[in-house]
Amino acid sequence: MTAQDKGQLDGQYGLLTNIAQEAGVSLSTVSKVVHRRRDVGARTRSRVEELLEQYGYVRPWDRESAASRQIIAVFRDLSGPYTLEVVRGVVEAAGEFGVDVLTGTTSRRSISQWLEECLALGAAGLIIVISMLADDDQRRIVEQRLPVVLVDPLSAPSADIPSIGVTNWSGAREAVQHLLGLGHTRIAMVAGRSHSLAGAARLHGYRAALEEAGIGYDPAIVGSTDFDYDEALAVGLRILRGERRPTAVFAASDAQALGVLEAARQLGLRVPDDLAVMSFDDTLVAAMASPPLSAVRQPFEELGREATRVLLSVADGRPPASPRIELATELVLRASTSAPRTPR
Repeated sequence: MTAQDKGQLDGQYGLLTNIAQEAGVSLSTVSKVVHRRRDVGARTRSRVEELLEQYGYVRPWDRESAASRQIIAVFRDLSGPYTLEVVRGVVEAAGEFGVDVLTGTTSRRSISQWLEECLALGAAGLIIVISMLADDDQRRIVEQRLPVVLVDPLSAPSADIPSIGVTNWSGAREAVQHLLGLGHTRIAMVAGRSHSLAGAARLHGYRAALEEAGIGYDPAIVGSTDFDYDEALAVGLRILRGERRPTAVFAASDAQALGVLEAARQLGLRVPDDLAVMSFDDTLVAAMASPPLSAVRQPFEELGREATRVLLSVADGRPPASPRIELATELVLRASTSAPRTPR
């Protein structure tokens, strides 16, 4: 990245941040207007467009002289609602910064091979999403100073490799506190695997909320799975068939929450009358579920934007002030949660 490119990147990012503040909206909303998305109100769109014009913002694809840069975003797979949301966030953010994105998976090509591909293509750097970095790969990244940013890594990376995620512990704690506030005292959890940093943090947040409420942890109503529908369905059936059925379930992802909804349906339980269900992620499928899922919302667009911004800064030799960046979550309430029908 040249000094001119760096200046343009920082200038445009700062400009959009200032516009968001002046318009009284989020940076995500400004990004939607920049990309001419339809899910922004007419009055808000008009105000943001007015400020964009006032400050002389030029969309990256409108700059005929802009040099094409490229980054690579690598995922474990390209299935599941979480992956699709993160892909969208990275691609939209890269477009905002005038950067092309090559996406791929680790299913047939290892991380080390993607590092080679990054060098061969002369790409600015690599964003790696939900993957386990081998020690050799970590050493190579650090020793050769390869521009790499991790999003929700499965294991704790070297302090020299920046990583980005969300406030998993506090988000999970807030979700369970909401269920407790509704009157639920027997709350199950379909958790992530213990080797997943995000999964472990969400389980710890769940346990913290119960402990603060004076409720003991019951392993009989907790099951760990991948962030996967089929596994969550099986665990959900086991938990809901137990001797003392819970009145609420907190799932560590939308895919797992959908599995719990199906388990409840198969057992003839109505959500939320017989069982409240709370999720974590709030991908597009959460609002389309039946009933629509209450969920802890991850800021996917901000994740993509921040990962892209940090990566381009690292490529220019400017590492972030902190190796770990956590973005705040938000509780979104819909029809899948309500007070228990009868005290338990």
